Amino acid sequence: MTRPEVTGFYEPRSGSIQYVVADPATNRCAIVDPVLDYDEKSGRTGTTEADRILTFVADRGLAVDWVLDTHPHADHFSAAPYLSEKTGAPMGTGARVVDVQALWKDFYNWPEFPADGSQWDHLFQEGEVFAIGNMTGRVMFSPGHTLSSISFVIGDAAFIHDTLFMPDSGTARCDFPGGSANRLWTSIQDILALPDDTRLFVGHDYGQGGREPAWESTVGEQKRTNRHIAAHRTEEEFVAARTARDRSLPMPRLILHALQVNIAGGRLPAPEANGRRYLKIPLDLLGDD
Repeated sequence: MTRPEVTGFYEPRSGSIQYVVADPATNRCAIVDPVLDYDEKSGRTGTTEADRILTFVADRGLAVDWVLDTHPHADHFSAAPYLSEKTGAPMGTGARVVDVQALWKDFYNWPEFPADGSQWDHLFQEGEVFAIGNMTGRVMFSPGHTLSSISFVIGDAAFIHDTLFMPDSGTARCDFPGGSANRLWTSIQDILALPDDTRLFVGHDYGQGGREPAWESTVGEQKRTNRHIAAHRTEEEFVAARTARDRSLPMPRLILHALQVNIAGGRLPAPEANGRRYLKIPLDLLGDD
């Protein structure tokens, strides 16, 4: 089986991991889930994280075939448009992003917003295959955390975003609009049906117990030691535990900031007449936390 070269870039503000997955035979690569810098206190945006990836790509002599997002993120802005512009690579995400767009378009009261996925160059279907150099990638539909979440399986590596975390951290929350613990259970079972030595690359890590951030495990390790999967062996048990846990969690601090950007493919709002861009925050939408 093909073994891509995977490099993770940890972004501490949101605990996100961005990836460059490369074909060592051709020096072609894809960028997965890149982060645009955003400070909610000042409103300042930047490209420090994205430029770090571009520097790595240039230093390694890589050419970028794809800039990929697994789903519209709720805790950071996507840097996909910036990286697409800099590299000429097309942007891609899952086809069911249109369902997320339709949901949040209503929340933001944007009747004119095109909820058709046209903000991306390519919308991936379930089971679709694509190329990175000589490597073949495959798309798995992985809803639960969001309506449109997908996983990218590339050789012996799978980029599983917010489904499973590192084993000591468990599984992803499902209480966002459109989320479902039952769907997440099914998505996790699909991932765990991959060969045991498949490398799994997670979308976030928060340094459980004070350890250093980590982002790579295997299917076998997750089956044996994931704190939620090992403890809750049936869908009923898992859904009950996941739902109870989610009730105790506050909403991500940037969810209302990030979704309006990320359902637009990571593009910031257009400047208004004074040349400034503005975010729109719906009040009293997501509850009390």
